[in-house]
Amino acid sequence: MTFRYGDSARLNADILALVRAGRKTMTCDALPAFEARGETLPEEGRIDIALDWSGKPALAVQTLKVEHVPFDRMDEARVPPQGEFSDLADWRAGYEAYLRRAGHFAPDVTMVVETFRMVEDFGK
Repeated sequence: MTFRYGDSARLNADILALVRAGRKTMTCDALPAFEARGETLPEEGRIDIALDWSGKPALAVQTLKVEHVPFDRMDEARVPPQGEFSDLADWRAGYEAYLRRAGHFAPDVTMVVETFRMVEDFGK
């Protein structure tokens, strides 16, 4: 499966850089967002291709763990592996804005939380 991180060229590039640097090993999105895009949910063991904003393969990542966590139940321990946020309040503000832009925000929306590892960098 292929996918893009983020909802803009800038966010996509920032997230790819975090994954490449090893600072991002977890990501998440709202379950309704996957459904709206017609995307298959991540599956443990599967290797997917992350695309850059232009659609070119950038990275191969392998899913290690998948959890379903309500937005309002996200905890501080899941923030550092995501790489972009300083703390839980920053995560909540960032994801609420992201989910509102996509029309998927609700205080208790189910977040699909994926722990992964980069297995190949096609940009090297």
